[in-house]
Amino acid sequence: MSMPPLAAYPALRLRRLRQADWVRRLVRESVLTPADLIWSIVVHEGEGDIPVASMPGVSRLSVDLCVQAAVEARNLGIPAIAIFPHIDGAKKDAAGSLAADPNGVVCRAVRAMKAAAPEVGIMCDVALDPFTDHGHDGVIEDGKIANDATIDRLVEQALVQARAGCDILAPSDMMDGRCGKLRAALEAEGLQDVMIMSYAAKFASAFYGPYRDAIGSGKLGTAGPADKKTYQMDSANTEEALREVALDIAEGSDMVMVKPGMPYLDIVSRVVREFNMPTFAFQVSGEYAMIMAAAQNGWIDEERAILESLGAFKRAGAAGIITYFAPRAARMLGA
Repeated sequence: MSMPPLAAYPALRLRRLRQADWVRRLVRESVLTPADLIWSIVVHEGEGDIPVASMPGVSRLSVDLCVQAAVEARNLGIPAIAIFPHIDGAKKDAAGSLAADPNGVVCRAVRAMKAAAPEVGIMCDVALDPFTDHGHDGVIEDGKIANDATIDRLVEQALVQARAGCDILAPSDMMDGRCGKLRAALEAEGLQDVMIMSYAAKFASAFYGPYRDAIGSGKLGTAGPADKKTYQMDSANTEEALREVALDIAEGSDMVMVKPGMPYLDIVSRVVREFNMPTFAFQVSGEYAMIMAAAQNGWIDEERAILESLGAFKRAGAAGIITYFAPRAARMLGA
């Protein structure tokens, strides 16, 4: 759409629409609400909460505290929670066997959260990296990530999560063809109402570091023949991201995601324009940590930075944002 001819100054004074809070709110083009947020949390197998040093204000939560989080989300108007596991290193193996355990910490948390707050949607990460002793999102064969063998394991993992009551499966592995296999498996099991939000454009990024601390994978999976760069996307590519999104939609994804968030707002905007599809962005751990570190050093205004960063996703066209800031932002927005 072309812009109409503008009047000349002084007939046109754009500052008229900025002179007071009420008019700024009245003409605001994009609006952030608690309904735009998905709260990202990490569950662990023990008791209580365990602070994550690289993410001030974020802790690993026990199952009972995850239940409290679900109730809090309901009360704050946050529609959904995305859950990620921290697994004891002694229980990990090369195949990520615990990923498909129906009595594992993820499934127990899902059942308990849905029982306490059924109105809150639960999204589960479908990936092996929290469960493997090598930290990769897949099965390693001959020093490389085996695409099809990994998908078989992911389907097993996804089905136990869906049976536990998960509402949205979010495959984050970036294996080719995994969304189609997941959709077919769900249909075969009579779980056709379970949604898929694919990590359709997930880039190999430096911004995931604090998350790896949170789930206990550290610097695993970051080098060697099976480097994550062999399956996550090159940060330089845009057209490839659109091809990835198109494939995941064709394979049955209900929603798509771009990850990381703020460094890839151009990708978010293009995906929204090209596909007219519910598109989400993940404000990842590194983004969270940078804002908190700067705020704690007194370099930026913490609350303003949180809301401004989240608002940027809405301005880019995102339907919603997965973020560790969700409860804080919801409280600020509700004030």
